[in-house]
Amino acid sequence: MSTFTSSLPDDLLQLLAEKAKELSVPKNTLIEKALRIYLEQLNRAAYVKSYKQMAADTDTMLVAEEGMVEYLTHLDEE
Repeated sequence: MSTFTSSLPDDLLQLLAEKAKELSVPKNTLIEKALRIYLEQLNRAAYVKSYKQMAADTDTMLVAEEGMVEYLTHLDEE
């Protein structure tokens, strides 16, 4: 595991210390979990943005609709 050093505002460090004590977990564990959640949310936001862009792209929608028609036709044949 690598070591990471950073400076944070005093008020944030105080909140971190209080919450870590309340949850009985080390501060680095709390930071790690919070960062993982935050990065996951950033990825989700990127997916949402890309799907919204695709939905606005008529060419992409036509290709998707053609694929669905073919898929439904295939299901009906079985």
